[in-house]
Amino acid sequence: MAIRILHVAQAAGGVDRYIRMLLKYLDKDKFENILVCSQDFKKEDYEGLVDAFEQIEMNRAIGVKDLKLIWKVRKLIKKYNPDIVYAHSSKAGAIARIADIGCKNYCVYNPHGWAFNMRCSDKKRIMYIAIEKMAAQFCDKIICISEAEKKSALEKKICRENKLHVIFNGVDIEAYESGEHSKVKRKELCIPEDAFVVGMVGRISSQKAPDVFVKMAKLVKEEVPNAHFIIVGNGDMEAEIRKYAEDNDFSENLHITGWVDNPMNYVELFDVACLLSRWEGFGLALPEYMMAGKPIVASRVDAIPYIIRNEKNGLLVNVDDADGASDAVLRIYQKNELKNKFVTQGLKDVHDRFDARRVSEQHGMLFENMIR
Repeated sequence: MAIRILHVAQAAGGVDRYIRMLLKYLDKDKFENILVCSQDFKKEDYEGLVDAFEQIEMNRAIGVKDLKLIWKVRKLIKKYNPDIVYAHSSKAGAIARIADIGCKNYCVYNPHGWAFNMRCSDKKRIMYIAIEKMAAQFCDKIICISEAEKKSALEKKICRENKLHVIFNGVDIEAYESGEHSKVKRKELCIPEDAFVVGMVGRISSQKAPDVFVKMAKLVKEEVPNAHFIIVGNGDMEAEIRKYAEDNDFSENLHITGWVDNPMNYVELFDVACLLSRWEGFGLALPEYMMAGKPIVASRVDAIPYIIRNEKNGLLVNVDDADGASDAVLRIYQKNELKNKFVTQGLKDVHDRFDARRVSEQHGMLFENMIR
């Protein structure tokens, strides 16, 4: 008889992609999957992946409406009577774990990056830690997406170590390698074929440090006049980023795609790929860059050094260090053998360490061990 898992998710974006990859490779003979998600998810994306799809209004902000939300989620848990409730990200994690109190099933939580590691006020950080400590009492396992996440949980005394289980994130290598490539051409973005292209994938918000990226871009363009820069994503800092480029006379060399369904189409245009985050639970863009054969410059923070080993498969720079980032990008531009070394090692690492199949297999083993 199949093990029934009820997934609860509020935040779309990276969490949505993670769940789809997980379900794609989870053994369908062994597991039955139900998804309870917010209005930000699309039902058509889960056709063939889930046995039932339930959508309820679930917003990120904490408020009085959450009491009604807890009741709705509890009603769905009772309706489907799962063997395991699997809550994804902090908001859904709090809601689902409280809704599941007293139900006769196992409960698993994956924060997908601790909220208390964000750059926020001390007051908010203390609140996030308190919520996680309280809610940790109502689940059986917490999945950390990196060793850095586990270490952070232990430092903040969120729960006992035996409750924490590390399953590194992964990317769908098989889908990428069997898919179509070069679907987006440089000329569509008005980028010359011989340009040196530096890019990043991520929300245009403080976490992903797009302001550091454009400061780095200014410095690189001073050394490489035909350099162009691509930001794949959208966000609340877009106007500020565009203004900086305009004020520093390189707005025609900065290309912002907005939200796109397949960011890999744009990653394929990069000569160097960046992730200069100020905090990062994992940084899924990094193995995606490796999968596409791109040399990487990334910030030395949280989980990133567990993925990027400095001088081995990429270059690490300090957080908020635009000068260091520009120096690293220029090193790769000037030294072809360094670029080739990073690309070769990155391709090896993504196949050995970051395959989505492995993520699903490790989840399957955990679920089966819990039920036994």
